Amino acid sequence: MGEQMNHQTQLSTTKKGGLRTMPFIIANEAFEKVASYGLMPNMIVYLMKDYNIGVSKGTNILFLWTAASNFAPVLGAFFSDSYLGRFLTIGLGSLFSLLGMLLLWLTTMVPQLKPPPCNQLAEPCKPPTQSQFAFLILGFIFISLGAGGVRPCSLAFGAEQIDKRNNPNNERALECFFGWYYAASAIALLVAFTGIVYIQDHVGWKVGFGVPVILIFLAVVLFFVASSLYIKTKVKKSIFTSFLQVIVVAYKNRKVVVGPTNRWHHLRKDSNAMPTKRLGFLNKACIIQNPKDVTPDGIATNPWCLCTIEQVEELKSLIRVLPLWSSGLMMSINVSQSSFPVLQANTMDRRLGSSTFQIPAGSFAFFTIAMIAIWVLLYDRLIIPFASKILNKQVHLGVKLRMGIGLVLSTLAMVVSASVEHVRRKKAIEQGLVNDPKSVINMSAMWLIPQYCLHGLAEAFNAIGQNEFYYSEFPKSMSSIAASLFLLGMAVANLLASLILTMVEKLTRGNSKEGWITTNINQGRYDCYYWILALMSFVNLFYFVACSWAYSPRADEKVKGERSEDPE
Repeated sequence: MGEQMNHQTQLSTTKKGGLRTMPFIIANEAFEKVASYGLMPNMIVYLMKDYNIGVSKGTNILFLWTAASNFAPVLGAFFSDSYLGRFLTIGLGSLFSLLGMLLLWLTTMVPQLKPPPCNQLAEPCKPPTQSQFAFLILGFIFISLGAGGVRPCSLAFGAEQIDKRNNPNNERALECFFGWYYAASAIALLVAFTGIVYIQDHVGWKVGFGVPVILIFLAVVLFFVASSLYIKTKVKKSIFTSFLQVIVVAYKNRKVVVGPTNRWHHLRKDSNAMPTKRLGFLNKACIIQNPKDVTPDGIATNPWCLCTIEQVEELKSLIRVLPLWSSGLMMSINVSQSSFPVLQANTMDRRLGSSTFQIPAGSFAFFTIAMIAIWVLLYDRLIIPFASKILNKQVHLGVKLRMGIGLVLSTLAMVVSASVEHVRRKKAIEQGLVNDPKSVINMSAMWLIPQYCLHGLAEAFNAIGQNEFYYSEFPKSMSSIAASLFLLGMAVANLLASLILTMVEKLTRGNSKEGWITTNINQGRYDCYYWILALMSFVNLFYFVACSWAYSPRADEKVKGERSEDPE
C-alpha cells in the first residue's frame, strides 16, 4: 500500500512543472517588459504636449515613477516570500499592470482626463486639474505595483518548475531556461524601444498606449491559462524577517558581557559555523544565555530572543557590501537621464543617411541595450578565449575591476553627453532657432549614439559585475537579496537624480523664471547640468577605489575561545 501511494505521489508531481511551463512564464515577463518599458521613452513628450507639464517637473515625475518601479520588486519579494507565494504575487502583479496600462490608455481616449490642447505661442496653456493629475499618477502607481509583483518572482518561479535535483539533465534544463529568459527580456526591451515608440510617434498616443494594454492582457491570460501546470511552492519565512530579528535581539543583548557562562552560540542543526569578528556587536544576537532558550531539537524557543550564527552572518554580509553598493549609485543616476536625450533628439536630424526614414527620438535607447548584448557576447565568446589562448592561461577580469571600469565608462558617457549638447545648443543659436525648440537644427542625431553606447558598456561592466559580486559574496540563502539589490540601487539612484535635478534648477534659477533646465531646450543649459554629473562621477571614482580597498571578502576569522555548538 505504501509503495502504491508513493508511486501515485510521484505521478502527481511529474504532472506539474517542467519545460512546458517555460513559454507561459517567459511570455508573461516579456509582455510585461514590452508594455511597461515601451511607455517610458516618450512619456516626457506626452507629459509636456498633452498635460502641459514643464520639462523639469515632468522629468521629476518620471524619476519618481522609475524609482517606485524599482523599489516595488523589493516589496514584492518580501510579500512573496512571507505571505503570498510566487504564483499569487506574479498573478496580482500582472493584474495591477493591466489596470495601470488601462488607466493610461483612457487618458488618451477621454478628453476630460487631461487639459485642453493649446497653442503655446497664442495662449497660455492650462495645467492639469488635481483630479486629472491624480488619475494619471494612479495609472503610474498601478504599473509600478505590477512591476513589483512580476519582476522579482518570474525568474525564481520559472526555475522552480524545472529544478529537479534527481534529474541527470537538470543543469542543462536550468541553463536552457535562463538562456531563453534573458534572451526574451533583451528582445522585449528592444521591441519596446523600437516598435512601441515607433507606433507612438507615427500612429499616435491612442494606438501607442493601446498596444501595451493588449500585450499585458495577453500576459495575464497566458500566465493563468497554465495555472494547473505550475508547481506552487509553499511560503517560507522571509530573510527580511530574519534580518529584523538579528537587529532586535542584538539590541536587546547590547549590555550582555561575553563570559564563561554565556560563551555558547546558537547555530542551525547540522552546522559547524562560527561567528566572525567583524561587526562583532551583532554576535550578541546568537549568544545562548539560558540553555532553556533552545529546544532539544536545537531550535530557538523564541526567534525574537535568540538567533542563529547563520542569521547573524547573513546580515553581516549584507552590511559589508553596502559601501561598494553605494558606489554604483552614480552610474545608475547617469543612466536614468533618459528624458533629456529624447528632447535633444527631437531637435536634431534623425534621418538615416540620405533616406527619408527617421529614427524615433525615444528609440535611441536601443543602442544602450544592443551594446550590452554585443559586449556580453564578445566578452564571453571572443575576448576572454582569445586572451586566454595568447597568454596560455585562463584570463578572468576580477569583479571589482569590472565594476571600476564601468564607473570610468559612465563618467566618459557624461563628458560626451555634455560635449554633444554644447555643440547642439551652439548650432541652434547660430541657426537662429534659440526661441524655436520645435524646429530641427542642421545636426545629425547620430551624434547621440556614442553616449548611449558608453552607457551600455558601463552597464555591461558595472551592473553585471555588481550582480555577480553579490551572488559570490552572499550565502546561498540570500540569493533573492542578491537579485534585488541592484534594482534597489536603481530605485535609490532615481530618487537621488530627482533631488539633484531639483537642486540644480533652484540654484540656477536666480531672478528668472527658469534656470538651466528649461522647457525650451535651446535656451537651457543642459550641457552644464551634464558637466555637474560628470564631475560627481569623477569624484565617485575615488570613493569606489576607497571602498574597494577597504572591503574584504567574507571573513574567515572566527571568534576565538568560544565554542559554536549547543550546550549539552
